[in-house]
Amino acid sequence: QVQLVESGGGLVQAGGSLRLSCAASGRAFSSYAMGWVRQAPGKERELVAAINWSGGHTYYADSVKGRFTISRDNAKNTVYLQMNSLKPEDTAVYYCAAGRTQLAIQAASVDYWGQGTQVTVSS
Repeated sequence: QVQLVESGGGLVQAGGSLRLSCAASGRAFSSYAMGWVRQAPGKERELVAAINWSGGHTYYADSVKGRFTISRDNAKNTVYLQMNSLKPEDTAVYYCAAGRTQLAIQAASVDYWGQGTQVTVSS
């Protein structure tokens, strides 16, 4: 069992930055690929970024490439999402997700979810 707790969400103006954190507890964090998935009101969930167990491979949605960076610190059991140049369309609840592989997360095969953190970008 893995428990995921997100933090770092909030209200920011367009063009600003936020860093989300996801702290994991339970079974071996470093054996899981991790991802950030967001859901805006009335829209389907969207995989924003994913990272493999070692941090050596990453995936980004086209909508966030060049603006968001996913990283992980296995010694701290934490995955991060640095979000720069935020836009109003980035407003959503952001969920941390753990899966067996990065490709599994990209295929929406997630083993564990966090509770979500709200990100609101004002124009």
